[in-house]
Amino acid sequence: METTLIILKPDAVQRGLMGKIITRFEEKGLAIVGMKMMTISKELAGTHYADHAGKPFYDGLVGFMTSSPVCVLAVRGVGAIAIARSMMGATFGSKAEAGTIRGDFGVSNSFNLIHGSDSPEAAAKEIGLFFGEGDIQDLDRAIEGWVYDMSGGDPE
Repeated sequence: METTLIILKPDAVQRGLMGKIITRFEEKGLAIVGMKMMTISKELAGTHYADHAGKPFYDGLVGFMTSSPVCVLAVRGVGAIAIARSMMGATFGSKAEAGTIRGDFGVSNSFNLIHGSDSPEAAAKEIGLFFGEGDIQDLDRAIEGWVYDMSGGDPE
């Protein structure tokens, strides 16, 4: 099992899409093992988006991410990072396929509703930025036997 960080950005929160988006992850079979609402400080946004510092969109991105509360999630499952990124869709809402979160709810190329970690290393770093010790729960769900083949066989 792997855990990834998902941020429902200010536009998702302000548009009242949190429930619909979280439901998609749960219906897919992923477990929400950490969740909190917060307003990101400029310092935290700067640390989180440090790779983009100096790029033309950086100041706008930090301003947007600190403008309103966000919902931060730790989502766990087999292949959670790749699954979540596939569910999110293309970065720009206008280019995202129907059936994805951005494709169904996004139209703006600036406000793209959701962030998801892009690698196990990024997920570990980002979860450490947004969650403290004890914030991520061990969740033993009976449903996992019905979501994943726990017999050890691999159908691929």
